[in-house]
Amino acid sequence: MMNDNKPIYVTQPSLPPLEDFYPYLEQIWENKILTNGGPFHQQLERALCDYLGVDHLALFSNGTIALVTALQALRITGEVITTPYSFVATAHSLLWNGIKPVFVDVDPTTLNLDPAKIEAAITPQTTAIMPVHCYGNPCDVEAIQKIADNYNLKVIYDAAHAFGVQRHDGSVLKHGDLSVLSFHATKVFNTFEGGAIICPDAKTKLRIDHLKNFGFVDELTVVAPGINGKMSEINAAFGMLQLTSVDRAIARRGEIDRMYREMLAHVPGIRCLGDAGQSVSNYSYFPIFVEPGYALDRDALYEKLKTQGIFARRYFYPLITDFPMYRGMPSAQQGNLPVAAKASRQILCLPIYPNLSDDDVRRVVDVIAGTGR
Repeated sequence: MMNDNKPIYVTQPSLPPLEDFYPYLEQIWENKILTNGGPFHQQLERALCDYLGVDHLALFSNGTIALVTALQALRITGEVITTPYSFVATAHSLLWNGIKPVFVDVDPTTLNLDPAKIEAAITPQTTAIMPVHCYGNPCDVEAIQKIADNYNLKVIYDAAHAFGVQRHDGSVLKHGDLSVLSFHATKVFNTFEGGAIICPDAKTKLRIDHLKNFGFVDELTVVAPGINGKMSEINAAFGMLQLTSVDRAIARRGEIDRMYREMLAHVPGIRCLGDAGQSVSNYSYFPIFVEPGYALDRDALYEKLKTQGIFARRYFYPLITDFPMYRGMPSAQQGNLPVAAKASRQILCLPIYPNLSDDDVRRVVDVIAGTGR
C-alpha cells in the first residue's frame, strides 16, 4: 500500500546497517589513529583507484576544499572559463583563489559547458578551463582538450556528479589535468563529507598530499602554504563500507531512472534530459524540462508537488551568475547565457535514491501526469 502522507524528498543518503559499521569503529578505537593518513585512509585511496579505474587519487575532507586545492596545485591564476550552470562551489573555489571566473553558455542537449563558446572567451589572462560533468553526463572532453592544447590552458573538471561514470575509453575522471570528486552525504557514493582529486601521476599526487596537510613534507619541513584538507579515519572507514554496496545502489537508481522515462514519455510538455553517450552512468539525478506544452510552468509544478508531500529541486536555479558576487561581471549577463538561463527556468530534478520505492515513483508521476492532462 502507498502511504500518500509520507514526504518524498529529492534525495536521501544511502546508509548501510549501523551494526555493519561497528567493526570499523572498533579498529579505529583500537589503533587510536584518527586522521593524518591512517590505515583506512590508505585503504580507501587504493580501493577507489581500483573501483574507478584510475591510477592516483588523493582523498579530501570535502569536494570544495579539493577544488580549491586543485587550483593551487596547478598554480592557476588570472581568469578561468567555467559554467554558470552548476552548484556555487564551482565558482566559489575560483574566488577563494583570487581567480576571476569567466562564464560561457552551456550546450542545450547536455547542459555542459559548450565548447563552441569557449574560444571567444579566452583572453591573455586565461589560464584554465573548469567544466562540470553536469548530472554525471560527460562533457565533450575531446573538444575541450583540443582548445586547451591550442591555447596552452589547464583543464580541471568538477566531477562532483560523475562518480563511476565511464565512456568508451574508460573512466571520465581520467580526462583533463585534474578531476575533482565530491563524497557529500547526498552523492551516489558518500563518506558523510568527503572528496578526492584524481591525479595523472605520482608526482602530482605527492604535491597535492603536501598541500592538503599544511604543506608539510616531514616533521620540520614546510614547502608550500597548504591547507588542512585531510579526510578523517571515520570518514575513510565509512567509505570502505560504502564501497561494498555502491553497485547495488547505482543499479537501483538505474531502475528508477528507467521507470520515470517510461512513465513520463507521453506527458505533453515534459521532457527527460538524455545522457551524453556514456557507456556507464551513475543515475545521480533525474532532471526533467517543464516546457511550454505543459499545463503549468516549472515553479508552479514544483509548488504543486510540494502540496502532495513531494519535494523536488530546481537544480540549478538560480544560476551562479545570478548571485551578488558574480552578477556584476560582464560574462554573467543573461544575454551572454541564453541556454543556461532557459534551462534554469525549466529544469526540475525529481526524487531519486536507492530506497525510493516503485510506488513512490508512481506517486510522483501521477501528480505530474495528472496535472498535465
